[in-house]
Amino acid sequence: MTLSLSPLFSGSSGNAILISSGTTKILIDAGVSGRRLEEALFTLGEDIRQIKGILLTHEHSDHTKGVGILSRRHGIPVYATADTFAAGGQMLGSIQSRHMRVIAKTGFYINDLLIEPFDIPHDAADPVGYCVSCGTRKVAVATDLGYFPKKIEVFLHSCDLVLLEANHDSAMLSSGRYPQALKQRIRSRKGHLSNDDAAEAALRLACAGVSSVLLGHLSQENNSEQLAFRTVTDRLVSQGITPGQGFNLGLAFRDRVTGVFRIK
Repeated sequence: MTLSLSPLFSGSSGNAILISSGTTKILIDAGVSGRRLEEALFTLGEDIRQIKGILLTHEHSDHTKGVGILSRRHGIPVYATADTFAAGGQMLGSIQSRHMRVIAKTGFYINDLLIEPFDIPHDAADPVGYCVSCGTRKVAVATDLGYFPKKIEVFLHSCDLVLLEANHDSAMLSSGRYPQALKQRIRSRKGHLSNDDAAEAALRLACAGVSSVLLGHLSQENNSEQLAFRTVTDRLVSQGITPGQGFNLGLAFRDRVTGVFRIK
């Protein structure tokens, strides 16, 4: 039995994550155009018509842009909390009522995949992250976090792989061209994790026994792949954890398919 996680896009300009048990395939978010997402799946040899559901973390456009068109075109069910559906409005587009699945903060199944939503601190109506498991294998998507509370850390302890936000470099954000109000929003406890925040979160997860972390949701304006990866790596090494030696650290690309990460 295997479980795989494939970041199709993971950044401030769009997010979509494919999770597959081999027999059941789902998307977490669809924050790029329907055509781009279909093309991304095609590069992995996947067919959008095999997707059994789109699970929404929250209503922001970088997570919902392609949801409506994909659901209408292919009859894909959309899973979200009631408040996320209500707040989504025009960003979600028209979704037929028979394809809307209102979820609570309790576990539910899509075929052989167990889906466990969990609250996240972000400035949206009712934002959630997701743990997805099949048998004894478990992966999680934990992005759009203003901070990394102990409750989320403990919830993720049983995961084999966590897609963790590393949104921005604090110095780049401070000196960048964003308006001050936007900078304050990003830094807030309902904003996004910095590289330093991600480094501390990755360290806590590694110490708890999580074997793999992927850094994701990088800002195009205020971060770089090299800087995010180096910041987290340096923090781990300073505490005696060398990536590649019992703990795996990777990075999900912002604007292109990263690849397939299989948990066996």
